[in-house]
Amino acid sequence: MNEIISAVRKGLLASISESNCTNSQRYFKEEINAHGLKVPVVNRLAKELFKQVKLLNKQEIFALCDILWESGNLEESFIACNWLNAISKQFSPEDFNQFKKWIEHDINNWASCDTFCNHSVGDFIQMYPEFLDELKKLARSPNKWARRAAAVSLIIPAKKGMFLETVFEIADILLVDKEDLVQKGYGWMLKVTSQAHQIEVFHYVINNKSVMPRTALRYAIEKMPKELRAEAMKK
Repeated sequence: MNEIISAVRKGLLASISESNCTNSQRYFKEEINAHGLKVPVVNRLAKELFKQVKLLNKQEIFALCDILWESGNLEESFIACNWLNAISKQFSPEDFNQFKKWIEHDINNWASCDTFCNHSVGDFIQMYPEFLDELKKLARSPNKWARRAAAVSLIIPAKKGMFLETVFEIADILLVDKEDLVQKGYGWMLKVTSQAHQIEVFHYVINNKSVMPRTALRYAIEKMPKELRAEAMKK
């Protein structure tokens, strides 16, 4: 296990070059720990290193990912997300406690939150929809990343038209949240929901626009026809 983690860190350092890097910090308000590697570079490294990982059992892979998450490094979190996504078919109900730990204790930026929750947690919720109530609990967390996670975990299912009732329940919980990244998260959730349930989302926005932050409102209506957007934006 130590050899694999060492290979990850050596691989990341070896990938640092002018052509492979960007100024990651400019995308974040909070200070982040990052090498500045471009996402496709990290994804290629994760895929290559997964050849050393794929024969391990799920708990061993989770243990590796735990080390990567606990590092606090952006690129290491992306590699953990990549590996978790690769074994999503192996997820079982008891895994949610581990996912919750990563969300509440290890995620420290929107990119890690979205990369993990859009895919791994979203896949898990589609496999085990009885855990939708756990997302509602996350939406009430004092941790802003947990609150954003509650919304963005439904992005992929919502695109498919799934879990409409829960989408609105989570939006209700987050409706007047003061954090702009939480507002953007649930606004994004409503936006993708509108692709399958446009009228329902439009009515939700109209009914709540007197208190909904404008950031969330603009995200929610972004994919709607011009006339509906204009109606929703009226003061």
